[in-house]
Amino acid sequence: MTQPPKSVDDGRAPGEIPLSEIEAILEARHTNPFAVLGIHQLPTGFHVRCFIPGAEEVVAFALDGTRLGDLKKRHDAGFFEGTVQATGLHPMRYRARRDDNEWGVTDPYTFGPVLGPMDDYLVREGSHLRLFDKMGAHQIRHEGVEGFHFAVWAPNARRVSVVGDFNNWDGRRHVMRLRQDTGIWEIFAPDVPVGSTYKFEIVGKGGELLLKADPYARRAEMRPDTASVATPELKQKWEDKAHQEFWEKADHRRQPISIYEVHAGSWQRRDDGSFLSWDELATKLIPYAADMGFTHIEFLPITEHPYDPSWGYQTTGLYAPTARFGDPEGFARFVNGCHKVGIGVILDWVPAHFPTDAHGLRHFDGTALYEHEDPRQGFHPDWNTAIYNFGRLEVLSYLINNALYWSEKFHLDGLRVDAVASMLYLDYSRKEGEWIPNEYGGRENLEAVRFLQQLNSLSYGNHPGVMTIAEESTSWPKVSHPVHEGGLGFGFKWNMGFMNDTLSYLKREPVHRQHHHNEITFGLVYAFSENFVLPLSHDEVVHGKGSLIAKMAGDDWQKFANLRAFYGFMWGYPGKKLLFMGQEFAQWAEWSEARALDWNLLQYNQHEGMRRLVRDLNISYRAKPALHARDCEPEGFQWLVADDNENSVFAWLRLAPGEKPVAVITNFTPVFRENHRIPLPTAGRWREILNTDAEIYGGSGKGNGGRVQAVDAGGTISAIMTLPPLATIMLELEQA
Repeated sequence: MTQPPKSVDDGRAPGEIPLSEIEAILEARHTNPFAVLGIHQLPTGFHVRCFIPGAEEVVAFALDGTRLGDLKKRHDAGFFEGTVQATGLHPMRYRARRDDNEWGVTDPYTFGPVLGPMDDYLVREGSHLRLFDKMGAHQIRHEGVEGFHFAVWAPNARRVSVVGDFNNWDGRRHVMRLRQDTGIWEIFAPDVPVGSTYKFEIVGKGGELLLKADPYARRAEMRPDTASVATPELKQKWEDKAHQEFWEKADHRRQPISIYEVHAGSWQRRDDGSFLSWDELATKLIPYAADMGFTHIEFLPITEHPYDPSWGYQTTGLYAPTARFGDPEGFARFVNGCHKVGIGVILDWVPAHFPTDAHGLRHFDGTALYEHEDPRQGFHPDWNTAIYNFGRLEVLSYLINNALYWSEKFHLDGLRVDAVASMLYLDYSRKEGEWIPNEYGGRENLEAVRFLQQLNSLSYGNHPGVMTIAEESTSWPKVSHPVHEGGLGFGFKWNMGFMNDTLSYLKREPVHRQHHHNEITFGLVYAFSENFVLPLSHDEVVHGKGSLIAKMAGDDWQKFANLRAFYGFMWGYPGKKLLFMGQEFAQWAEWSEARALDWNLLQYNQHEGMRRLVRDLNISYRAKPALHARDCEPEGFQWLVADDNENSVFAWLRLAPGEKPVAVITNFTPVFRENHRIPLPTAGRWREILNTDAEIYGGSGKGNGGRVQAVDAGGTISAIMTLPPLATIMLELEQA
C-alpha cells in the first residue's frame, strides 16, 4: 500500500515554517500562499520557499544566473526552503532535479502584483473601461520576465488557482493572490507558453471545487473542449482609416444602410461539409456582399458557444471569437478586409442571458455572482438560461467593457443587441407570482434600463462611428432616442411590426388582400417614432416557419412575383434594410445551421433573377438619396395612394432635400393594370428606375417602356401608367 508523502524532518532551522503550514500549501488550502512561498527577508537573511512536485533537489538562482544556494527538502511532495545569498527581494529561478532529469522553474510567488490601486478604485466605482486589458490572461513582461498575467473576479471564493497544461492542471501550483478591496484574484505566471490551455480552479463559498473557463478569455478551445487559451495581444495592421473616419462623421440615420445577416457556419461550407475559416470566408463572402451592394454584414453571434444549434445565442465566451472559424487574428483580418471595400461589420450581441454550462458563468464562485440568486429574477424560462444581474456594478462593467472591446480591438461597426424586450420587463414570459416587481411596484426592469442607457452612452462616446441596434419587440417608448431625452440611446430599433404585418398580408391570397389593406398602411402611423431597421431576419425562416418564398401566396409564379414585389416595396419603404442570407435568391428550404445554403438554385432563372433584383435594389437605394437620406424622418415620405384597397395598390413618394423625388408604386394583385392613373407631385417625365416584373428578374416583362409622363389636368397632376401584376415599380422625376 502506497504511503502518503511525509515530512523529511521534524527539527526546524531558523526561518523554517511548521509542518502544518507546509501541508496547507500542499493541500491547496492555505489562505495566503504568497505570505509563505517565494522570497522573504527574515532576521537571519533572505529565505526562500518553493513547491516543485517531483523534485528531489532544488538550487536557487537569481534571474541573471547567479547561484544563490541549495534548498533543503522539507517534504517528499516537493516542498523546499532555505536561506539564500540574495541581495534583495527579487524574482527567483530554480534548477530542479530528479534522478537524471533536470528542469528550470521560475517562481511565480517571487513577483509582485500587476494590478494597482487605480484599478481597484475604478473597479469599485464601476467606471473601469479597460478591463479587457486587465482581466483574463495577458502576455506581459513583468519584472524582467515574460509570462502571462491572470486575473479573475471571484469575491466569495475560498481559493482560486489558475490551472492548465503548463502546470499539469495542478491547483496547488499557481494559487492566486486575492485583492481584498475588489474580490479580484491575480497572479503573474512566468514562462507560460502562448497557446497554453487554462481554466480557473475555484473552491467555492461552500467548499465545492469548480473548474471555470475564463470570463474574459480572448480565445477558447474548439468545442466540445471548453478550456480557455492563453493568447498574445491581437496584432492586426489595420487599413481602414478612411472607413472609420467616414462613419465617425456620418449621421447614420441619413446614410444608406442595407444589412446582409449571415450565420458564418452555414453561409457556405467546404466540400467535406466542414466550416470555412475566416480567411476563406473573406475570399468568398466579402466580394459577394460587395457585389450585391450590401453596406454591412451582420453576423449571428460569433462569440464562443458550446452548442451549434444555439446559433451562438447561448454564449460562454463573450470576449472570444469562436474557434470554429480559426483564431481571433483571422476574424480581425476579415473585418479589415470588409472595411477596405467599404462594408461594415455588425455583431449580434447577447447581454440578456447566458447558458448554465458547468464551465460558464453560472454560480461562478459558488454563489450567484453574474446572475440573480432568486430564479424569479435570475432564470429565463424561455431558454433555460441565467439572467445577468444588471444591478451589480461588476456585471455591468463586464458587459459594457465587452461592447467597447469589440469596437476597440476588432474595429466592429456596431452591435445588434439581442432580446432587449426580455431585459426590459421583469414579467417577460412569466405568470403572476413568478416575478418580482421593481422598487415602485412596476414591471419595468429599471436596472436593465440603466444598463442599456450606460451601454449606449459609452459606446457612442468612446467610438462615435459605431451604431447600436435593438431587437425590441414591444412598444417601449424612445428605444432609439438619446439618453438625455429619456431614451434608451440605441441608434436603431428593429421594426418588428413591419415584418409581422407585411408577412401576414403576403401570406393571404390576393383576392382577400383588399380586406386587410390596413396591414400595409398601419405601419406608417408609427414609422418615424423610432429610427427603424426593417428586418427579414433568420427568425422568420426557422422553427417550421419556412423560407420567405415558401410563405408567399399562390403558385410558384405568384410566389416569386409576390416576393419580388415585396422586396421592391421594402426597399422603397422608409427604414434601413436587413435581409437574412439565402433569401436574396429565394431559397426554398427553411434555414438550418447544420448545412450550407442551396447555392445550386442560382442555375435557375427565377432564383438568379431574385438575386439580381436584390442587387439592383441595393444599388438604387444607395444611389438615390431620396430612398435613404430621410429614412427616419417624416418629411422623407408622402402618400400618393393609401386607400385603394379594392385594387390593393399602394403608392408613395420618397423625398430628400435638394434631390429628385422617387415614386414607389406596388400592385399586390396578379391583375395586369393598364391605363391606371397614379397622382404625382410634379408634371413632367418620370423615368422607371426599377420594375420588379422585368424579365431579367424572372418577371413577365410588363412595364411602361422606361418612362411615364405626368400631366397637370386642372390642378391635379397624375400619370396614366401600366402596373405590372404582383410588382413594384420605382419612378424618378427626370425632367419637369
